Amino acid sequence: MTVADRAVGETRAGRTRITPRALDRLVSTVAAEAFGSDPKTTSVELTDDGGQLTLAITTPVKVPSLARIADDAHLIARTGGTVLDRATSAQKVINERVSALTGYSISRVSIRLTGADVIQERRVK
Repeated sequence: MTVADRAVGETRAGRTRITPRALDRLVSTVAAEAFGSDPKTTSVELTDDGGQLTLAITTPVKVPSLARIADDAHLIARTGGTVLDRATSAQKVINERVSALTGYSISRVSIRLTGADVIQERRVK
């Protein structure tokens, strides 16, 4: 059996270590994607909760302008619902995605929204 043959069908016991900085960046990127914000404006605090991770995320959220909402009654539904609905959905997405990418068990995801970034209108040419 060659090394290539063993690599295909065999798994080895061991562990992979993710540095705290890499974990912070991964969580902030996943959270920023969930809220449509910039990872640079998203901060994360990770704590140990009896062997599980607790995520405390602080981020702004992108929202449509009030003028667009007034013009289109269905816009809120098309953009993912109210801010509260989007935060609840994002908690689940962040929990599942970070857990899948890192292999860590997540006990809680707390979200603090720091502001609303209004989505700028694009002119049609």
